[in-house]
Amino acid sequence: MKYLIVGLGNIGAEYADTRHNIGFMVADEMARQAGATFSTLRHAYYTEYKHRGSNVHLIKPTTYMNLSGKAVNFWMHELKIPIERVLVIVDDLAIPFGKVRLRPKGSAAGHNGLRSIEALCGGQNYPRLRFGIGDNFPKGRQVDYVLSGFDDDELLQLPELIERAVQMVHSFVHIGLELTMTQFNK
Repeated sequence: MKYLIVGLGNIGAEYADTRHNIGFMVADEMARQAGATFSTLRHAYYTEYKHRGSNVHLIKPTTYMNLSGKAVNFWMHELKIPIERVLVIVDDLAIPFGKVRLRPKGSAAGHNGLRSIEALCGGQNYPRLRFGIGDNFPKGRQVDYVLSGFDDDELLQLPELIERAVQMVHSFVHIGLELTMTQFNK
Protein backbone atom coordinates (compact mmCIF):
# COMPACT_ATOMS: atom_id res chain seq x y z
CA MET A 1 0.00 0.00 0.00
CA LYS A 2 1.08 3.55 -0.77
CA TYR A 3 0.22 6.60 1.35
CA LEU A 4 0.78 10.30 0.77
CA ILE A 5 1.39 12.24 3.97
CA VAL A 6 1.29 16.02 3.61
CA GLY A 7 2.71 18.34 6.25
CA LEU A 8 1.36 21.84 5.66
CA GLY A 9 3.45 24.95 6.22
CA ASN A 10 5.29 27.79 4.54
CA ILE A 11 8.83 27.68 3.19
CA GLY A 12 11.40 30.20 4.39
CA ALA A 13 13.32 30.84 7.60
CA GLU A 14 10.84 33.50 8.77
CA TYR A 15 8.11 30.81 9.03
CA ALA A 16 10.25 27.94 10.34
CA ASP A 17 9.03 27.52 13.91
CA THR A 18 5.64 29.19 13.71
CA ARG A 19 2.30 27.69 14.69
CA HIS A 20 1.25 27.63 11.01
CA ASN A 21 4.22 25.35 10.24
CA ILE A 22 3.38 22.53 12.64
CA GLY A 23 2.69 20.26 9.64
CA PHE A 24 6.27 20.79 8.46
CA MET A 25 7.56 20.09 11.99
CA VAL A 26 5.69 16.78 12.20
CA ALA A 27 6.88 15.80 8.69
CA ASP A 28 10.47 16.66 9.66
CA GLU A 29 10.26 14.43 12.73
CA MET A 30 8.77 11.57 10.67
CA ALA A 31 11.65 11.82 8.20
CA ARG A 32 14.22 12.06 11.01
CA GLN A 33 12.88 8.92 12.71
CA ALA A 34 12.85 7.03 9.39
CA GLY A 35 16.39 8.16 8.50
CA ALA A 36 14.99 9.76 5.34
CA THR A 37 16.04 13.08 3.81
CA PHE A 38 13.96 15.49 1.78
CA SER A 39 14.76 16.38 -1.83
CA THR A 40 13.42 19.47 -3.57
CA LEU A 41 11.15 18.18 -6.32
CA ARG A 42 8.13 19.53 -8.17
CA HIS A 43 5.98 21.69 -5.86
CA ALA A 44 7.35 20.04 -2.69
CA TYR A 45 10.13 18.80 -0.50
CA TYR A 46 9.74 15.04 -0.97
CA THR A 47 10.95 11.88 0.72
CA GLU A 48 9.74 8.32 1.08
CA TYR A 49 10.30 5.37 3.38
CA LYS A 50 8.75 2.04 4.33
CA HIS A 51 6.63 1.61 7.46
CA ARG A 52 5.52 -1.92 8.32
CA GLY A 53 5.39 -2.93 4.67
CA SER A 54 3.65 0.22 3.42
CA ASN A 55 5.25 2.92 1.30
CA VAL A 56 5.03 6.32 2.97
CA HIS A 57 5.45 9.24 0.56
CA LEU A 58 5.98 12.40 2.59
CA ILE A 59 5.74 15.93 1.21
CA LYS A 60 6.07 19.47 2.48
CA PRO A 61 4.57 21.72 -0.23
CA THR A 62 6.87 24.49 -1.48
CA THR A 63 3.91 26.36 -2.97
CA TYR A 64 3.24 28.30 0.26
CA MET A 65 0.21 27.51 2.38
CA ASN A 66 -2.42 29.20 0.20
CA LEU A 67 -1.51 27.04 -2.83
CA SER A 68 -1.00 23.72 -1.02
CA GLY A 69 -3.63 22.03 -3.19
CA LYS A 70 -1.37 22.42 -6.23
CA ALA A 71 1.32 20.24 -4.61
CA VAL A 72 -1.15 17.71 -3.16
CA ASN A 73 -2.95 17.32 -6.49
CA PHE A 74 0.31 16.89 -8.39
CA TRP A 75 1.72 14.23 -6.01
CA MET A 76 -1.57 12.32 -5.71
CA HIS A 77 -1.64 11.93 -9.49
CA GLU A 78 2.10 11.40 -9.89
CA LEU A 79 2.11 8.57 -7.33
CA LYS A 80 -1.42 7.32 -8.19
CA ILE A 81 -2.58 7.50 -4.57
CA PRO A 82 -6.33 7.84 -3.96
CA ILE A 83 -7.60 10.67 -1.75
CA GLU A 84 -8.56 8.27 1.07
CA ARG A 85 -4.88 7.37 1.48
CA VAL A 86 -3.78 11.01 1.62
CA LEU A 87 -3.38 12.42 5.14
CA VAL A 88 -2.93 16.17 5.63
CA ILE A 89 -1.25 17.41 8.83
CA VAL A 90 -2.54 20.89 9.63
CA ASP A 91 -2.58 23.50 12.40
CA ASP A 92 -6.04 24.15 13.85
CA LEU A 93 -7.16 27.25 15.75
CA ALA A 94 -10.43 25.59 16.85
CA ILE A 95 -8.59 22.94 18.89
CA PRO A 96 -6.81 23.86 22.13
CA PHE A 97 -3.04 23.56 22.20
CA GLY A 98 -2.13 20.09 23.46
CA LYS A 99 -4.82 18.24 21.50
CA VAL A 100 -4.28 16.36 18.24
CA ARG A 101 -7.30 14.96 16.38
CA LEU A 102 -7.67 12.68 13.38
CA ARG A 103 -10.73 13.32 11.20
CA PRO A 104 -11.96 11.47 8.08
CA LYS A 105 -13.12 14.72 6.41
CA GLY A 106 -14.33 18.21 7.20
CA SER A 107 -14.55 21.79 6.10
CA ALA A 108 -11.59 24.10 5.56
CA ALA A 109 -12.89 26.22 8.47
CA GLY A 110 -11.16 29.31 7.09
CA HIS A 111 -7.77 27.56 6.69
CA ASN A 112 -6.32 28.63 3.34
CA GLY A 113 -4.18 25.52 2.92
CA LEU A 114 -7.21 23.24 3.37
CA ARG A 115 -9.30 25.50 1.15
CA SER A 116 -6.73 25.11 -1.65
CA ILE A 117 -6.64 21.31 -1.24
CA GLU A 118 -10.44 21.21 -1.26
CA ALA A 119 -10.59 23.25 -4.47
CA LEU A 120 -7.94 21.28 -6.38
CA CYS A 121 -8.36 17.74 -5.04
CA GLY A 122 -12.10 17.20 -5.23
CA GLY A 123 -13.74 18.39 -2.03
CA GLN A 124 -13.62 17.79 1.71
CA ASN A 125 -13.49 13.98 1.81
CA TYR A 126 -9.86 13.43 2.75
CA PRO A 127 -8.38 12.57 6.16
CA ARG A 128 -6.63 15.24 8.16
CA LEU A 129 -4.62 15.29 11.35
CA ARG A 130 -5.59 18.48 13.14
CA PHE A 131 -2.90 19.78 15.49
CA GLY A 132 -4.40 22.18 18.03
CA ILE A 133 -2.67 25.54 18.30
CA GLY A 134 -5.41 27.24 20.33
CA ASP A 135 -6.96 30.62 19.68
CA ASN A 136 -5.27 32.84 22.24
CA PHE A 137 -5.22 36.03 20.18
CA PRO A 138 -7.06 39.37 20.23
CA LYS A 139 -9.82 39.96 17.69
CA GLY A 140 -8.39 40.70 14.26
CA ARG A 141 -4.92 39.34 15.10
CA GLN A 142 -5.36 35.77 13.80
CA VAL A 143 -2.68 36.09 11.08
CA ASP A 144 -0.11 37.45 13.54
CA TYR A 145 -0.95 34.60 15.94
CA VAL A 146 -0.59 31.71 13.46
CA LEU A 147 2.62 33.21 12.06
CA SER A 148 4.14 33.61 15.53
CA GLY A 149 6.25 31.10 17.44
CA PHE A 150 5.05 28.93 20.29
CA ASP A 151 5.34 30.39 23.79
CA ASP A 152 7.75 28.97 26.38
CA ASP A 153 5.16 26.70 28.05
CA GLU A 154 4.08 25.34 24.67
CA LEU A 155 7.67 24.73 23.59
CA LEU A 156 8.12 22.41 26.58
CA GLN A 157 5.15 20.28 25.47
CA LEU A 158 5.82 20.45 21.72
CA PRO A 159 8.22 17.46 21.34
CA GLU A 160 5.74 15.12 23.07
CA LEU A 161 2.83 16.40 20.94
CA ILE A 162 4.82 16.08 17.72
CA GLU A 163 5.73 12.50 18.72
CA ARG A 164 2.04 11.77 19.33
CA ALA A 165 1.22 13.12 15.86
CA VAL A 166 3.93 10.91 14.31
CA GLN A 167 2.47 7.88 16.12
CA MET A 168 -1.01 8.76 14.83
CA VAL A 169 0.23 9.04 11.24
CA HIS A 170 2.02 5.69 11.46
CA SER A 171 -1.08 4.12 13.02
CA PHE A 172 -3.18 5.52 10.13
CA VAL A 173 -0.76 3.88 7.68
CA HIS A 174 -0.66 0.58 9.59
CA ILE A 175 -4.22 -0.03 10.87
CA GLY A 176 -6.32 2.57 9.05
CA LEU A 177 -8.38 5.63 9.84
CA GLU A 178 -11.20 4.21 11.98
CA LEU A 179 -9.03 2.16 14.35
CA THR A 180 -6.56 5.02 14.71
CA MET A 181 -9.37 7.43 15.55
CA THR A 182 -10.72 4.98 18.15
CA GLN A 183 -7.27 4.56 19.71
CA PHE A 184 -6.08 8.19 19.70
CA ASN A 185 -9.09 10.56 19.64
CA LYS A 186 -9.86 10.24 23.35
